Amino acid sequence: MSLLVVGLSHRSAPVSVLERASLTAEAQNKLLHDTVAAEPADEAAVLATCNRIELYADVDKFHAGVAELSTLLARHSGVGLEELTPYLYVHYEDRAVHHLFSVACGLDSMVVGEGQILGQIKDSLARAQELHTAGRLLNDLFQQALRVGKRGHSETGIDRAGQSLVTFGLEQLAAGADVAGWARGKKALVIGAGSMSSLAAATLARAGVAEVVIANRTFERAERLAQILTEGGDAQVAARAVPMDAVPAELTRADVAVSCTGATGLVLTADAVAAAVEGRTGRPAAVEEDDDRTRAAKARPQQPPAAAGDENCPLDLSAVQPGFSVMGEAAVAGMDAATLEQHAAWVAGGTAVDRPRETGRRSPEADAELIGALAATAASAGRIPEARRPEPVAVVPRPQPVLFLLDLAMPRDIDAAVHRLSGVHLVDIESLAEASADAPMAADVDQVRRIVADEVAAFGAAQRAAHITPTVVALRSMAADVVAGEMARLEGRLPGLDDKHRAEITQTVKRVVDKLLHAPTVRVKQLAAEPGGAGYADALRTLFDLDPETVAAVSRAEGGRNTENNGKNRGPA
Repeated sequence: MSLLVVGLSHRSAPVSVLERASLTAEAQNKLLHDTVAAEPADEAAVLATCNRIELYADVDKFHAGVAELSTLLARHSGVGLEELTPYLYVHYEDRAVHHLFSVACGLDSMVVGEGQILGQIKDSLARAQELHTAGRLLNDLFQQALRVGKRGHSETGIDRAGQSLVTFGLEQLAAGADVAGWARGKKALVIGAGSMSSLAAATLARAGVAEVVIANRTFERAERLAQILTEGGDAQVAARAVPMDAVPAELTRADVAVSCTGATGLVLTADAVAAAVEGRTGRPAAVEEDDDRTRAAKARPQQPPAAAGDENCPLDLSAVQPGFSVMGEAAVAGMDAATLEQHAAWVAGGTAVDRPRETGRRSPEADAELIGALAATAASAGRIPEARRPEPVAVVPRPQPVLFLLDLAMPRDIDAAVHRLSGVHLVDIESLAEASADAPMAADVDQVRRIVADEVAAFGAAQRAAHITPTVVALRSMAADVVAGEMARLEGRLPGLDDKHRAEITQTVKRVVDKLLHAPTVRVKQLAAEPGGAGYADALRTLFDLDPETVAAVSRAEGGRNTENNGKNRGPA
């Protein structure tokens, strides 16, 4: 059996696809049951977060496993297989281990280095253990991933590069200002009472907001979270719980709202947000032609068009004096008419004129005709055509926001049309992905990558060694049976043998067998731990004619004990 992971994340799929492919808790349970019921898989675990959906399985066939896991993901996510396939990635064996360890360290997160993923991995393992879909391999893998993630955070400074998605989102809302200064005195509304919403509420409390209102479908959970915030030691804040139907009224009072629920539809529509803005300002919220993301894109300095590169330029670049641009007037000085025409066409359209160059000189009449055409173009344009950097588009400043919204849900809780509402600043998963693409990487990331590489090698060696352990146990069991059989035969031949001598003979025979087996079994474990060492178990079974069913029984017993121990010892990650 071998480890296989099939999934999609913010790195492989657009937010619109991730949104549609998100899995409810019930869908995750059904996916796990269907995966272990499928022929290629013995174990399964699903890691589903705001930014990724990954299905891990222990499979006996690679191609059949990929096909089955992809089909199951498509079926349970509700996104057609043909549509989903281009966004799926596949990792196998050591690459799958490397992927999960990288995820656990926050290297694959939208916000590099964030530690919240460790809790999500722990929840994923707990779900698989509860449903009995995790066996020895996935238990070992996920437990080790949690340890690797902790090591990455404790031994390096990756926390300086990373932060929670909540913190990063609040920084985007603050637009470069200090979050504590920006949040101080504001009234906050948190919709949802799950782990992400709880983290948002606690973060806002620490930032110094004046009040936190918690809205949740289960009112008791909202009350519990509000009580924790009120009695929260250093982060004490005025907090109260409200039912979900009170959200429109509370939104009118709030300065900032964070939403992260498990709802499959919108929690806040554009109309609801517009009504809240109107309730605060007394004026209807204007709907602008461009949203804030489009405006920001227009405001960025524009790069020259692709045609402005040197590719296909008809100019002999080796003859151009250093310091001259191939786009400027100096570059075209001294060209013949044909080349000049091609240069002008290349500047305008990106490619040279599709006109074969003649090896001989052109006729004066042809030159005169081309020069005349060029002169006409120059007269109308006022100069020789030259590609220029476009002037930045003037951006009309938006009014200062009166309502700040942070949507951390997948699928989204807040209508994307809110981006176009004047007086509202919305940050959602999509805009966070765009912002994180430009975030600087800490130098400690390289150190974490080295930790991951070392841990992957160690895990692979341990798994290969563990793979041969049932064979070694079966071999020693067979040797013990041989000793017992021979001692029984000796009893028949020497019925008068007293207990003392019988015990001494038995112990002597066992010592001989143990010494004969010790060196080969220790060495075979060492060899099996090396890359490519899986074949030693097969060789051992063949040499000693071991019963495959006996080896399999030992493997099942070992897997059962590991699963039971993991269940008993399940505690804080």
